[in-house]
Amino acid sequence: MGALSDIKVLDLTRVLAGPYATMVLADLGAEIIKIEQPGKGDDSRAYGPYKNGESAYFMSLNRNKESLTLNLKAPEGKEILKRLVEKVDVLVENFRPGTMEKLGLGYDVLKEINPRLVYASSTGYGQTGPYSQRPAYDAVVQAMGGIMSITGQADGKPTRVGTSVGDIFAGLFCAIGILSALHERENSGKGQFVDVAMLDCQVAILENAISRYEFTGEIPRPIGNRHPSIVPFEPFDTLTAPIMVAAGNDRLWVTLCDLMGLGIASDPRFITNPLRNENYQALRPILADRFMTKTAEEWQFMFDEAGIPCGPINTVDKVVKNEQVVAREMILEVEHPTAGTTRIPGIPIKLSRTPGEIRMAAPVLGADTEKLLSQYLGLTSDQVAELREKQVI
Repeated sequence: MGALSDIKVLDLTRVLAGPYATMVLADLGAEIIKIEQPGKGDDSRAYGPYKNGESAYFMSLNRNKESLTLNLKAPEGKEILKRLVEKVDVLVENFRPGTMEKLGLGYDVLKEINPRLVYASSTGYGQTGPYSQRPAYDAVVQAMGGIMSITGQADGKPTRVGTSVGDIFAGLFCAIGILSALHERENSGKGQFVDVAMLDCQVAILENAISRYEFTGEIPRPIGNRHPSIVPFEPFDTLTAPIMVAAGNDRLWVTLCDLMGLGIASDPRFITNPLRNENYQALRPILADRFMTKTAEEWQFMFDEAGIPCGPINTVDKVVKNEQVVAREMILEVEHPTAGTTRIPGIPIKLSRTPGEIRMAAPVLGADTEKLLSQYLGLTSDQVAELREKQVI
C-alpha cells in the first residue's frame, strides 16, 4: 500500500506538466482517474514515437492511471463529473483559466459539491496577471522565464534545456501544492484551490542567477559548462573522454591539487574559491594541461578514492545501463496491453515503509470507462452503452 493509497484523484490534464504531477501522486499510491476526450484522448497520444500504435510519450507520463472517456461539453458528461467529484479528494486540470468556469465546472461550483476537494490548476501563467489568458508550451516558458538566457556556450546563442524543465518543474510544484493542501485539510477539514503557473516555476528555479543580478547589477549570460561561482566545477578533456569535476569547497581544492601533483593549492591567486573564480582565466589552462596526462578512467578512480565528486558525461544509452541507476531501480520494465514490454524510468522517491510502485502501464484510451462508472456511480452495462451511443463517453 503506497503512502497515498487513500487518495483519489480526478485527472483532467493533458500533455506534460499536469500528467507529470499526477504521475508523481500515482507512483506513491494515489488512485488516478484520467478523464480523456472520447475518440481522441490526451493530446500526447498523438506524439511519437509509437509502438504498436501506442505513443511512447504518453506511456512515459501516464503509468499507474485508469482512463475514463468523458465529453465535458455534454450535459450528461458534466453531471457524471460532478458525481465523481463527490467521491474524490483531488481534481487536477491544466485548461486555460476560465475554461472550467465556462463549462460550469469551476472551483466555486465543485467546492459546493465537495467542500473537502483540493482543486489544482496548472497553467502557463496562472489565474491572475496580464498574461493569464495566453497559451504556453515548455519552450515558450523556458524563453520567457530566463533559463534559456543562461544556458549554452559562452558567447553563444540562448539555448533551450534538453529536457522540458518548464513543464516538469511545474508538475513537481503542482504535486507539492496538492500534498500541502491535503495535509492542511487534515486540520481544517476543508479543501482549497492550488494555482501553479509554469512561468512562476521557472523564475523559482533560476537559483542564484537572480541573486547574482540583484547583488552585482550584471546580467547573467551563458558560460558553457562551468559554474558561475565555484571553481573548478566543469568538465575537462582527458586522454580518453571528458570528465566532469566538482571541487565545491577549499578542502576539496587542496585534495585535488595534491592528487594531481599541482603545487598551486596555496597560490595567492587560487587559495580561496572567490579568488579562483576571479582568476579563472589563469587557472583553467593549468588544470586542463594536467588532465590531459591521464585517462578519464584513471582520474575517476583517483578522485573517487579521495572523495572528489566527478563523473563521465553519459549519453542516454549509457545512463539506462549505468550500474548505480540499475541498482536503484530507476529503469524498470512494464507490460503494456498493446505495446508489450516497455522500459521506463523508475520512482525516484524511496520510502522505507510505504514504497512507491509501478502497478500498471499507461492505459489504452477509455479502457477503464465501464469499470469506473460501475464502481463509482453504480451504472449498469446498459446505461454505459446508452452513454456511448450518445457520445457522452
